[in-house]
Amino acid sequence: MAQTTFQGPVRSLNGFITQGPQNVVNVTSSTALTVAAHAGKIITAGGTLAANLTITLPAINVSAYSSVSGPGADGNSPNNQGAVFTIFVPTTVATSTLKIVTDGTDKFVGSILTVDTDSSGAMAGFAPASSNDAINLNGSTTGGVAGSYIQITALSSAKYMVQGVVNCTGSPATPFADS
Repeated sequence: MAQTTFQGPVRSLNGFITQGPQNVVNVTSSTALTVAAHAGKIITAGGTLAANLTITLPAINVSAYSSVSGPGADGNSPNNQGAVFTIFVPTTVATSTLKIVTDGTDKFVGSILTVDTDSSGAMAGFAPASSNDAINLNGSTTGGVAGSYIQITALSSAKYMVQGVVNCTGSPATPFADS
């Protein structure tokens, strides 16, 4: 089905349902995400991961947004405010790093809960520092064990809201860093 552009109010009594195999995008090598191909979908960092796999989020663009008129008169506005990227790790990140980064200008706000899956069962919550623009999962203390997920939303100019639960082994450590 082709993409459709609506103008004016749209009403759906049962909501819009996104489902099917094209709703899951498997990433096995370093990838720059786009709103068209990845937003609103589940991005699995699965299969055989390349060493040091990097997922790069698109730059947040709110320049065409006006609080009075919305995303602008042009229906093809590049505004991507509210775009959601869900990243799921189905297989433990082993001997490699899964890195999720912004363009360097955009930073993270929010938090990630880290759960130790080995015998201790320790949990810790981590919030990014104001300069953090990277999330590093190492398959050990910073997370990346199978079942980890992170949801990232383009919130406003230079701010990505992040939330999620990452599974780790050993004492939980913050996955947030500067790139």
